[in-house]
Amino acid sequence: MTDEFSDIPLFMDQMADSIKKSAAMINKEETSAFFNRLLSTQRIYIAGAGRSGIIARAFAMRLLHLGFDVYVVGETITPALRPGDTLVMFSGSGETHTMATFCETVRGLGGIVCLVTASPDSTMSRMADCVVNLGDLNNYYHGDTATFEERQVTGQYRSVEASFAPLGTMFETLALVFSDAVISALMEARKEGAKELRRRLSNTE
Repeated sequence: MTDEFSDIPLFMDQMADSIKKSAAMINKEETSAFFNRLLSTQRIYIAGAGRSGIIARAFAMRLLHLGFDVYVVGETITPALRPGDTLVMFSGSGETHTMATFCETVRGLGGIVCLVTASPDSTMSRMADCVVNLGDLNNYYHGDTATFEERQVTGQYRSVEASFAPLGTMFETLALVFSDAVISALMEARKEGAKELRRRLSNTE
């Protein structure tokens, strides 16, 4: 392997720069509305497709450690949603059919939909009660009308620059950093530290 293809720290620096640029562009009113909704809701439901779904599950786990009443959509032990409950959806495109259906169902049941996305003009964005736009720095979603499912089937699930933040990596990385930042803010608001969180870690492993 040649040196020009092995400078992994350089790619890490590029990712860090992209995160900083995105953080500077995020609308504080959007993040405030999202944050306040989490603090005020009775129960939180989390959902996302593909790798966004992995980020969603990580967020759900941290909310659980903070003592929130939280569930992952699709799990067998997830209870019926009640009016006033909140769905937090992670979707870069905001167009994934199955996830859009979840949002529509939640609204029909009287729930609140919060969307973390890179596409503020998407189908799910129009359905959501609050939207946090993390931006689309590499223009992966910009002008792309294909759904998540269509990109997977046709092999078009890729970024403009294949060597840097491929596929939906940029959104997923931003979503992970954003959700961890939200957890930090919630820890301060609820006056809980790592000691309190540690008591809620799984002890059956």
